[in-house]
Amino acid sequence: MTSEQDDRKARLAQALRNNLRRRKAQAREVVLPAPAPDNPKD
Repeated sequence: MTSEQDDRKARLAQALRNNLRRRKAQAREVVLPAPAPDNPKD
């Protein structure tokens, strides 16, 4: 039973990482075409 729970935890962790990676990639796609107008590096 313990190995089953460990397997479930591992799959959940992997799914969460995949989700985060996908969301980051989508956010990058949205941000790239419109860069921030204010550039603080003046």
